[in-house]
Order: sequence, then structure tokens, then C-alpha cells
Amino acid sequence: MKRILIISTLALALGAAAAQAAAPPAAYAGHELAGQAKIGLEQAQAIALKARPGAVTDRELEKEAGGSGLRWSFDIKGGGKTFEVGVDAKTGKVLENKAEGPHPD
Repeated sequence: MKRILIISTLALALGAAAAQAAAPPAAYAGHELAGQAKIGLEQAQAIALKARPGAVTDRELEKEAGGSGLRWSFDIKGGGKTFEVGVDAKTGKVLENKAEGPHPD
């Protein structure tokens, strides 16, 4: 009986650990707003990289004035500088494409 209890407890613990490991961590800030976006992360990132080629160093989905009020924001490093590229999360329009200042958001 003791052996069955230990095995059952171990199985439950392993099952809980596997379920937790299967849940993906938040890949970006603002992931809770993703249900409101018509343009997904991958599509928005492709739009941003077309507007400003380079390496994406940060990404977030945020509510911000301009456009539909919901935008994907990407920090893209290229040519020794970091640029912020904003893509409207509902239309896919590029709303911002400028070099980051000395005090980025």
C-alpha cells in the first residue's frame, strides 16, 4: 500500500511538472493583449523588418496613442544603432520607424 501511495504521488508530481513545462512562457511584454490584435507577432515582425532590416532585440504589444491604439513595438539593431519600429496591431501599418534616443522607453 505504501509503495502504491509513493508511486501515485510521484506520478502526480511528474504530471504537474510536465504540464507546467508545456505551458509556454510569455515571449513578449503585452502577451495578454494578443487576443485583441488582428496582426500576429510573426506577421508584425516581418513588416517591421521589411521597414527596418536588422536584428530584433525586443518586442512588445502595447496600447499606445496613434493608429488603432494597439501596436507591436520592436527594437531593431542595425548599423550600430537601435531603432524602434511600431506596427499597428489591427491594420499592419508602420506607425513609427526611428532611432532610439539616449533614454529608450
